[in-house]
Amino acid sequence: MSTARPLFNALRTIARCSVHPTRSTIRSLASLTPTPPRVDATQSAENQMVAAMGRTVSGKNLKIRKYPSFERKEEERLYRKQHLAAAYRVFAERGFDEGVAGHISVRDPVWEDHFWLNSLSTHFSQICVSDLILVNEEGTVVQGDQPINAAAFAIHSALHKRRPDVHAACHAHSVYGKAWSVFGKELDMITQDSIRFYKSHGVYKQFGGIVLASEEGERIADALGDGKAAILQNHGILTVGQSVDEAAFWFLSLDKTCQTQLLVDAAANGSGLEKKIILDKEAEETYKNVGTPEKGWLAFQGYFDEVMAKTGGDFLR
Repeated sequence: MSTARPLFNALRTIARCSVHPTRSTIRSLASLTPTPPRVDATQSAENQMVAAMGRTVSGKNLKIRKYPSFERKEEERLYRKQHLAAAYRVFAERGFDEGVAGHISVRDPVWEDHFWLNSLSTHFSQICVSDLILVNEEGTVVQGDQPINAAAFAIHSALHKRRPDVHAACHAHSVYGKAWSVFGKELDMITQDSIRFYKSHGVYKQFGGIVLASEEGERIADALGDGKAAILQNHGILTVGQSVDEAAFWFLSLDKTCQTQLLVDAAANGSGLEKKIILDKEAEETYKNVGTPEKGWLAFQGYFDEVMAKTGGDFLR
């Protein structure tokens, strides 16, 4: 039935009852107001999921790229390793490197209780596919001839065991992530980008020193919960995802979000101006377009293309 008649009746009721309609009447009227259609309403579900739209003059629907499908698990293994090596290069370009600190892992699709990560002493900017190390749940090196970071194993093994949905995890000592971490607080929902972490990040509210014990890794996994990110007090930030692309982009975004939070808080304290927090309703709706695994994977592809162009694909070796 058209909304025109109920809407007309509601307006007539308001006119009869009072020039000052009650709140309940106003709410009833609002519920009858048609919801404007999405601008991408005619797009495929895959395109809608990442707020993409495109149709040619001939009527052809243009599809956005997505995580590929593979006939063989070995093909997916190579894909994951290539994108893991690319993520290290991207991190190096953005200064997410400090000595031998930092690590990114990706689960092996063939042996799902194994994961790939970097060797301890290879700089992020030099990592190639052939440099990656495969370790099992006990920390034994299955493929590779270099030692790994003990803290990396303690953290990543706990995350991969706890979260079967997590195929990748990133941790590095980024400047803004470290700076925000000293407050031991969650981020405020103050920008559209911060909504990527709406009700999807936790805080590990203690500093346990260098993570060398499995119990410390478990506590970090507890702080992460079922979210995509954790702020490690006095330490830095950590992100996870269903792909290494997704986890890497969340890390890039989280560090910038920490930077924004620090700038906003400093400006508010200096000026006395009040921060405007995004309401839960708007944040929840916006998250559906900016915080999904699909959007995280897609958002990283430009960075992958960039490092591919800059290096000529040498990291694929």
